[in-house]
Amino acid sequence: MIDITNVGTKQTQFLRRAYEQKRLAHSYLFVDSDESRALNTAYWLACLFNCTGENKPDGTCQNCRQILSGNHPDVLLVGPEGKQTLGIDQVRPLKEELAKSPVESSRRFFFINEAQKLTLSAANGLLNLLEEPIAPVVTILITNNSDQILPTIRSRTQIINFDNGEKPDGKTAVLLENGFSKDEIDELGNLEKRDQEIKYFYQEMLEHNSLALVSAHKLSENAKLVSEQRYILVRLKLLAEHDLNDPRKMGMAAQMLKNLIEVDKMRLSNVSLRNSLDYLALEWK
Repeated sequence: MIDITNVGTKQTQFLRRAYEQKRLAHSYLFVDSDESRALNTAYWLACLFNCTGENKPDGTCQNCRQILSGNHPDVLLVGPEGKQTLGIDQVRPLKEELAKSPVESSRRFFFINEAQKLTLSAANGLLNLLEEPIAPVVTILITNNSDQILPTIRSRTQIINFDNGEKPDGKTAVLLENGFSKDEIDELGNLEKRDQEIKYFYQEMLEHNSLALVSAHKLSENAKLVSEQRYILVRLKLLAEHDLNDPRKMGMAAQMLKNLIEVDKMRLSNVSLRNSLDYLALEWK
């Protein structure tokens, strides 16, 4: 749920000045480990631009209520909606929509949440819009990791950092670097038991143990959420990357990473987690 009281203080001050001086950029990249705060700030800006109250944005006028409820024709949001990626099929309709003139306002707002999940084709599809927008539009991409955004996208946006150089430590930082949102990390909960199960599966594969297939089934059956399924594959990748530093395991780790690349391709083609893990187990049988 959008809450325009939970926003970046310094960031809203900066954006308000740009609004008052009529210097809003046509595209921004909001970088925040707390993506919900960044998304709230994006909606805050749309409300500021359209608010009819005295203390803008008040969040209570008709325009603000329309925006916050997702029913304003000039404010559009796209996101992965629980999927692993944000593809061209989700971006293309919005590109077409944003080529049109505003309906009720003098400017349109286009928000892309979890932009780190854009596929290459989707990201490339945005380039023209970011470089030479046809209609008066402000496009805001929201991410928890700017390194996962194409350099060509970054160069066409004004980057606003929310974390002030402070990054989370430990496992949270690693998951953020691998494209997880803060909400997804919270959703994962305590990972101690799952980490142990993933490690056993990984070791069984390296040992060519037939029990790996049993572990694959157990892992897939217990991973109901998309975030849990993604975590299993990320954790396997991290284990293999760690083993690259061990001369005794380097060859096996490199092969494992190759197999995991194939699994990524399979997952993008909507292959189930169970079939993906079965593939891994059988490759190492």
